[in-house]
Amino acid sequence: MGTLHIGSLVSQSPQPRLVVAASSASSSTKLLTFLGKGGSGKTTAAILAAQHYAMAGLNTCLVIHSQDTTADYLLSCKIGTSHVVCGKNLSAVRLETTKMLLEPLKLLKQADAQLNMTQGTLGGIVGEELGILPGMDPIFLVLALERLVGFLGIAASKSQQNKFDLIIYDGISSEETLRIIGGSSKARLYLKHLRTLAEKTELGRLAAPSLLRLVDEAMKISSSRSYFNGKMSSEIWDSLDHMLERGSSAFSNPQKFGCLLVMDPNNPTSVNSALRYWGCTIQASAQISGAFGITSLQENLESLERAKKEFFPLPSAFISSLSMNGPVDWSRVLLDTVNEDARHLLNSLSGQCNEIPLPVRFDNIKKLVTLFMPGFDKSEIKLYQYRGGSELLVEAGDQRRVITLPPEIQGKVGGAKFEDRNLVITLL
Repeated sequence: MGTLHIGSLVSQSPQPRLVVAASSASSSTKLLTFLGKGGSGKTTAAILAAQHYAMAGLNTCLVIHSQDTTADYLLSCKIGTSHVVCGKNLSAVRLETTKMLLEPLKLLKQADAQLNMTQGTLGGIVGEELGILPGMDPIFLVLALERLVGFLGIAASKSQQNKFDLIIYDGISSEETLRIIGGSSKARLYLKHLRTLAEKTELGRLAAPSLLRLVDEAMKISSSRSYFNGKMSSEIWDSLDHMLERGSSAFSNPQKFGCLLVMDPNNPTSVNSALRYWGCTIQASAQISGAFGITSLQENLESLERAKKEFFPLPSAFISSLSMNGPVDWSRVLLDTVNEDARHLLNSLSGQCNEIPLPVRFDNIKKLVTLFMPGFDKSEIKLYQYRGGSELLVEAGDQRRVITLPPEIQGKVGGAKFEDRNLVITLL
């Protein structure tokens, strides 16, 4: 499937049209999502983006992960747990965890039938009778999204890769979405400790090979099945780590992942929440691509300019709020000159804005580490050091990030000061 570069919406006649140019370069599915305060307009922004890309000729899928029917109304389309066509190049699906758990359970049953590890006990579990416990939603969501985007490269999901050019994900909450964004990098640390337990403790040597062999058989993680003397080889551990590394790299790659902030520029609380999510996304080892403001008060130019200044140098745009009094004419909405900046922002998401400060900058001569942390103040950031000062652990926004220090500046933290959204750390 060739890469499609979206051109601009141009007006060569009274009716503007979409211009799309195709290249021969191969491309994988891209994931785009939105963060913001509840009620800020994330669903509206997600649908506008989905319609924009579909009209541009990209095969787009809108993924809704809630029971909110706003998307059904705005699209004039009944969205269910199976993909439904909502327009040319646009389909939609609603994720429900009760349905999502059935496919992983099916794969585990098939693997157990091959290995006969539970003597048929696993096969007796009826998935349809199982309810959802707290914490299950993000776990099964990761597997569902993996089948659509293929970030982790799990063999079981490869048949679905490149089915869509774009997946637009509208999540349950911004906090859950952040957990997913940072999940791969965080899971690698857990995997490291689990491997140590499996290889160096009696309990691990006894239980881990069988359990991981079952998971490996179900998900087809490793390229071969190499077991000896009843023990698992290191290949599967390495394959698991490489899989998580691929996922972590994908979320930091603007060609594969995009994330937009959404806020009401006339509401200071909404603006401050979006700024906070900007910092939290950096803490989750990803980047924000831009900011959307949704407002019905277009004449309030002072609020719009203030919001632009708050999010600079992020590219930002404002969308006129939609009328809920009848069906939405999306062609008219997208081609409205009021939404021109929003169209240009969506068109530019394939690259990273060079003006946005790097998340981490090192000054080896002055022995400084500068962390770009918008949305936070100094009192909310905690620093820890382990392993002889070779790493710096940063805690903020309910996220923890480990920064490996260059050999030239490794040492103890001597001080820190906050300057213009940057935390500047001095090392001794």
